[in-house]
Amino acid sequence: MRRRTVTSGGLDEVLDTLAATPPAAQEPVPAPPPARDRDQPDLRTEFEFELPRGYVDDAGQVHRRGSMRLATARDELRPQIDLRVKENPAYLSVVLLSQVITQLGTITDVHAGVVERMYATDVAFLQDFYRRINSEGHTHAAVTCPLCHGAFEVDLSGGRLGES
Repeated sequence: MRRRTVTSGGLDEVLDTLAATPPAAQEPVPAPPPARDRDQPDLRTEFEFELPRGYVDDAGQVHRRGSMRLATARDELRPQIDLRVKENPAYLSVVLLSQVITQLGTITDVHAGVVERMYATDVAFLQDFYRRINSEGHTHAAVTCPLCHGAFEVDLSGGRLGES
């Protein structure tokens, strides 16, 4: 390895100049944020849904609207070490859904017990919704009308019953 000798020619002058300037002038100017590509939309990580039947809580209140976030690798790996899943592999979807549902009506703590008590049609809806947002990145699907054979796109995130 070669060593270089550096001389301080002019270094004292630079330090004296910096010491003489006011502190406000010495603060670095923050760099502007990088320009965003206008063609690339923002990444959407949370999606709203409406359950076909609705979850009935202990007080008898029905919760139909909710939101689900995109799953991470950790979300998909964590159920594999859950003892309930090891005893019954079908329980995997209950644990997985409980991790990614961020809100259900006024309930913000959605745990496996909540998902267990949902109607089967709502769990099936959520499983399909999970698959759609995590594999395709959106809730829109291309469909064809069986009567007129017209092609159009629908939002599967659920509006009112019968619209999803």
